[in-house]
Amino acid sequence: MHKKVIFAFICLAFMPISKVNAQCHQHTKHYNEYRFSKADTLRGSLRLERNCYDVLHYDLEIDLNVENKSIVGKNTITFKWLKSSPKVQIDLFENMAIDSIIVANQSTTFERNGNACFVEVPSFELGSINIMTVYYQGIPKQAVNPPWDGGFIWRTDNNGNPWVAVSCEGIGASLWWPNKDHLSDEPDSLDFHFTVPSSLFAVCNGNLESTDTQQDKTTYHWKVGYPINNYNVTFNVGDYYHFSDVYQSETNGDLACDYYVMRENSEKAKTHFQQVHGVLEAFEHYFGPYPFWEDGFALVETPYLGMEHQSAIAYGNGYQRGYQGTMIPKGMDWDYIIVHEAGHEWWGNAVSVKDHADMWIHEGFTTYMEALYVEYHYGREAVNTYLDLQRPYIGNKQPIVGPLDVNFGDWKVSDQYYKGSMILHSLRTYLGDDKLWFDLLKAVYGEFLMKQTDTQELTSFMSEYCKKDLSAFWEQYLCEPTIPVLEYYAQEKGNNLKVYYRLLTDVPALSLPIGFGTKENQIRHQCTSEWQEIKIENVTEEELFVNTKDILVRGKKLWERP
Repeated sequence: MHKKVIFAFICLAFMPISKVNAQCHQHTKHYNEYRFSKADTLRGSLRLERNCYDVLHYDLEIDLNVENKSIVGKNTITFKWLKSSPKVQIDLFENMAIDSIIVANQSTTFERNGNACFVEVPSFELGSINIMTVYYQGIPKQAVNPPWDGGFIWRTDNNGNPWVAVSCEGIGASLWWPNKDHLSDEPDSLDFHFTVPSSLFAVCNGNLESTDTQQDKTTYHWKVGYPINNYNVTFNVGDYYHFSDVYQSETNGDLACDYYVMRENSEKAKTHFQQVHGVLEAFEHYFGPYPFWEDGFALVETPYLGMEHQSAIAYGNGYQRGYQGTMIPKGMDWDYIIVHEAGHEWWGNAVSVKDHADMWIHEGFTTYMEALYVEYHYGREAVNTYLDLQRPYIGNKQPIVGPLDVNFGDWKVSDQYYKGSMILHSLRTYLGDDKLWFDLLKAVYGEFLMKQTDTQELTSFMSEYCKKDLSAFWEQYLCEPTIPVLEYYAQEKGNNLKVYYRLLTDVPALSLPIGFGTKENQIRHQCTSEWQEIKIENVTEEELFVNTKDILVRGKKLWERP
């Protein structure tokens, strides 16, 4: 998702890898204001009724009734049986009625507990492949403030035609279709049969396989050939104009790019979307080719701002530069929604997390990709200019790793985004080796490509790859809400300057390299919790520059010598 939403290290066998990660998730003192309900646990946790099966494929069929804003549907779930259990859990919001459930060609009984549904199943053979079909209907929840508030969006275009879409990150795909609504289990592939009035067009994820028109209705069959997390499954219905082009990759051949826009915006879109090639080129440079190559890349104009729907990215930024015309530096001309949501195809969609507690991996990496896009097209010096625009949005009110097993999504600030991005940039500074840094980015992406991971796995891999003990770094920046404070005092001695400094942290073992000097020339010094002093020649107190731009610390100048 875009802005406005509002690593666990082991290098040696004796080092307690789980300690840092456990502390991140067990910092309940930072979440005392929350009272998690049974429904939160049923949605967010993995128990036997979920762990007993692995979803392989969803075949979703939906008939959309525009007039009464309802749907009638069924979902055929192909799954592998992993553990013995008398029941399985699927999820569907309680305002949606389940008509019947068929398991292994037999009607079965089920019991609902709020948005969770527990389905009785026969004694399957371990390792067997089985099918469950859920028939359901109802009026899905409408979004009040999409995409931050999830649900269906019912609008009309400028010509009075229906324009319908959905956005459901956080709140969950189960608000409109029955599934195993947990980030840890993605289907290997998905088919989507979406029926709408024949005057409208339905755009979904993946490739359009076929259309079938019967009287006044048309069914569009879309197929996704890759793993996909449930909140990325989407539809867009309207009087769409379609055009396409081809992105030529230096390493991977031709990529089909498709665009679906409101008819009155067709000419504007043809010009505006030309920047997509530069986005794909930059991200391919840093991480490798677009990950869903056979499904193609698509932007779909939506009646809300945007969302990273896999191979069908929601676009609603009004063909403006930046974020609705703002939030990028002067002299830059690119569309924030295109850059950010396309970035999610690599981080969030191709590399996904197992639990909402670790959503900073989706958002922090993708927000940092904005800075990488700037670096690729505008140069290294432009990165700090861009990151400076993000700093005011860092709130430091909560750890950016949340509580596990409760589908936590009530983030008070945008720290998953901006702080996550700045943590990564700080790690680049901490390592002090750009070749290592860019090799690391590509390696960690390759390690978790088409997988679900978590903070512990990902940061452990990064630490091992760097062959450095980064445990104090990860604990401070991921587990604690606050950031380090650099206290310093400067005293002129003739033509020289003596600077006293120390680092205040929640994690005493942490030390950070911070540059002292002038804006044009600095030398990095390793700052610890102990007072240290340095002499800087031919620099006055007025000229002193302490570089807190390349690393996430707060500078605090003292007016008396410590």
